[in-house]
Amino acid sequence: MIERQQLYEGKAKVIFEGPEDGTLIQFFKDDATAFNAKKKDIIKGKGVLNNYISEHIMRAVEQIGIPTHFLKRLNNREQLIRKLEIIPVEIVVRNVAAGSICPRLGIEEGVALPNTLVEFCLKDDRLGDPIIAAEHIITFGWANTDELNVIYEDTLRINDFLTGLFHGIGVRLIDFKLEFGRAQSNDRVEVLLADEISPDNCRLWDAQSNKKMDKDRFRRDLGGLIDAYQEIARRLGVSVPDMS
Repeated sequence: MIERQQLYEGKAKVIFEGPEDGTLIQFFKDDATAFNAKKKDIIKGKGVLNNYISEHIMRAVEQIGIPTHFLKRLNNREQLIRKLEIIPVEIVVRNVAAGSICPRLGIEEGVALPNTLVEFCLKDDRLGDPIIAAEHIITFGWANTDELNVIYEDTLRINDFLTGLFHGIGVRLIDFKLEFGRAQSNDRVEVLLADEISPDNCRLWDAQSNKKMDKDRFRRDLGGLIDAYQEIARRLGVSVPDMS
């Protein structure tokens, strides 16, 4: 087994140096966190499910012409990804009111929004990932105008695509979070989709029952998180190995 240098450890993933220049290895942990890591647990098999589901979705997103950092899945818990300079902004896409926006704006959970709402948050756990405006992003140099335009346009395209993808398997895409980064490509800087897309950073409700099929099952002590993630994988046609 090759020992690789650990570069970064987040709440749900560990990043290691890659086998070649310009690559990294993304390792999916079983750690579950909520409320800025104030609530923590380890849920066996969660990382494996997120690895396979995110692989499937990243490949699908690439097929509609949106470049991502994903290169290939290496094993049950690891992906080979392109090394990016991560833009320190989280993009939150909301189709239905849920989560923090409800108490923040006094909106009842489950209310369909009249249009897709895109919010920006500064990616900084110490500050609680505060909501910021596009003007903040430009003013403080976290991204330039051209980069922000690419991020916004790609975000809306991803939302349209994923809404249809999940609708086709009987699931409502309530909201989700994206991250982007920069990569040098042919003497120019390219903006790529980064991180993951999985039930960890999407809110997914069953279209018939509105049963939660995402990390809210952990946040709200509903139980059955692994069963819910497995059901998402099954509906997507993703074959996940036995995790026992």
